[in-house]
Amino acid sequence: MNVEPVQQPELSIVLPCLNEEKTLGTCIRKAQAFLQRSGVQGEVIVADNGSTDRSVEIAESLGARVTHISEKGYGSALRGGFAAARGKYILMADSDDSYDLENLSPFLEKLREGYDLVMGNRFKGGIRPGAMPWHHRYIGNPVLSFIGKLFFRTPANDFHCGIRAFTKEAVQRMNLQTTGMELASEIVIKASILGMKVCEVPTTLSPDGRGRPPHLRSFRDGWRHLRFLLLYSPAWLFLYPGLFLLTMGGLLSLLLFFGPVNIGFRYIDFHTFIAAGSLSYLGLNMVSFAVITRVYAYYNGLLPAPPRLFVLFRYLNLETGLLAGAVLVLSGLILLLRAILLSDNFAQIGFDTSVRLVFGGALALVSGAQVIFTSFVLSMVGMKIK
Repeated sequence: MNVEPVQQPELSIVLPCLNEEKTLGTCIRKAQAFLQRSGVQGEVIVADNGSTDRSVEIAESLGARVTHISEKGYGSALRGGFAAARGKYILMADSDDSYDLENLSPFLEKLREGYDLVMGNRFKGGIRPGAMPWHHRYIGNPVLSFIGKLFFRTPANDFHCGIRAFTKEAVQRMNLQTTGMELASEIVIKASILGMKVCEVPTTLSPDGRGRPPHLRSFRDGWRHLRFLLLYSPAWLFLYPGLFLLTMGGLLSLLLFFGPVNIGFRYIDFHTFIAAGSLSYLGLNMVSFAVITRVYAYYNGLLPAPPRLFVLFRYLNLETGLLAGAVLVLSGLILLLRAILLSDNFAQIGFDTSVRLVFGGALALVSGAQVIFTSFVLSMVGMKIK
């Protein structure tokens, strides 16, 4: 007896579900109608996240494949659905009947053209009255999407659109980890980091059909998205502000070490010296964190190519870092030793001069120590370019 091989679906439509009995059936029917009308070999997967209503019963009665995800969270449900998908392509969409599941051709066409990730854009396709709160439409989404585009240089203009499609291979390469709503950002960020081919297509957004408050919590989930953007962009979290503080604070500290400075409308003296020195040390720490995180990310597979700063490692290694740190430490010790030797004459040399010696020496000492420790950490993480 010959058994015909099971044909692999071209498209898997994944619907995350948590008590969606009012709208889940409508979403499944629309998705199935698209597959039948378009002649696409596909499947509808309901990633159930512990529903206590009739959602599972409805899904099974309509012929959808149900996979049960025990770990709670929107991201967990979707990751479970992605893992269960058998299609070459995967499309995700919310189960609240807010997205047009009968018009998925633009997503599938772009995937067939060779794109790895196809994002929906609600602002281009149309947001119907009552479909999105004003603070999401004019503040939350635009601000977070702007930050995401600035940090990761992605063509996606609607980071949090709930309908998007990608290849099975792409989602496997992404190795998604988040469990909550921030999965939406993780998909776009990792596609950008991995150098995937990304585009967007217009889509519409209709009012939620469930008649109850959504699972989304504006401020909590907004913060989780912002936090994720910052954690995956150490350049904007650490490097750029750190370089600014280190440069400005360092130059001002160097000027004030030799005496007060007239800035036009007033003199600045040792009080400003202490503040500027503290900021420069904070900047040095931030730059150190930026370099360490970039090196760590590359050697742990989070970055597909060596960061541009790796070029510097041809000239800067553990030994040069130790030498630079030792010079700073020695300079600090000399200044502190001079302060000790002049301790009996502080009244004669002036309080401001004594502060410059003590604080300048301490600043050079701790900065040198920071450079030495950072050099050791980088050496342990792995500075050698293959």
